[in-house]
Amino acid sequence: MAVRELVAAETLGPQRAREALGLEPVEFELAVELGEVRTSPAAGGRRRVTQAEVDRLRAEEGFPQSLRERLRTAGSADGADLIGITRDRFTKLAKGGLLQPVRWYVNRYRAVVWLYSVDEIRWFAASNPALLDGRLPVGLRQALDEGEDHRARGWRARRVEQLRRDAVDDWEEAAVWTALLGPENAAEAVPDIYERAYLRKLKPGLPPGITGPYASQELVDATVTADHPDEIAYARFALAHAMGRARARHPSPRPEHGFEPVPEGAPAPGAAQRERPRRRWLRLLCRS
Repeated sequence: MAVRELVAAETLGPQRAREALGLEPVEFELAVELGEVRTSPAAGGRRRVTQAEVDRLRAEEGFPQSLRERLRTAGSADGADLIGITRDRFTKLAKGGLLQPVRWYVNRYRAVVWLYSVDEIRWFAASNPALLDGRLPVGLRQALDEGEDHRARGWRARRVEQLRRDAVDDWEEAAVWTALLGPENAAEAVPDIYERAYLRKLKPGLPPGITGPYASQELVDATVTADHPDEIAYARFALAHAMGRARARHPSPRPEHGFEPVPEGAPAPGAAQRERPRRRWLRLLCRS
């Protein structure tokens, strides 16, 4: 049997893997993001799930409920109820970076609603009982008084780590960092237009997941792009290292190789066709 046929026989596409695991589309997407379902690179930049991975998950005690339980999310109100604290305190802990969102969507008031892993909320409460009542630590109170809010930054850090984990080479890793930086900072960090265009082709932006029908492109861009000086500085540092490795392996495609750069600011292919999520997906996403 040819290698390609062997690989195809031993792996499943996302839809077949999702059905085999008994997950809804939004649950499967989150499972991949969180590393609960491990994927492997395949032709065309797509990723597939090995039959062995599906078998491993199906062999778990309590499957499929045990897997679905690890994928439960909660907003700030339900998360606070889960561990017996006020919603205000939960929000302060999240703004302070002690609870990191796994998802977000935009509600009808055009406000970003952050969602957290129920498993991680419970783990945090069990590991940090002193933070559940009484006065918050002085450093945290001062940071909150100064307007610190780590929720978007925490979600971006988690998303970047997942994309870096799945990158197949140094160019793809570099593309993740340029996606985080956004066009302006990426242009400063990577002055060569052909390299920049190649990186945009690999990863035009951080995939936000299901943002809901009320999300404007401006709001999405603001949420998925690094905006804190420390975050930007770290991303540029990591990008420089990834670019050094990528250039050493092979240069980016040039015009003589038949590669034409996409103009700066041009929408990513298919961006205008972003699907509106089904209402049942949003209900699943918001359930506690």
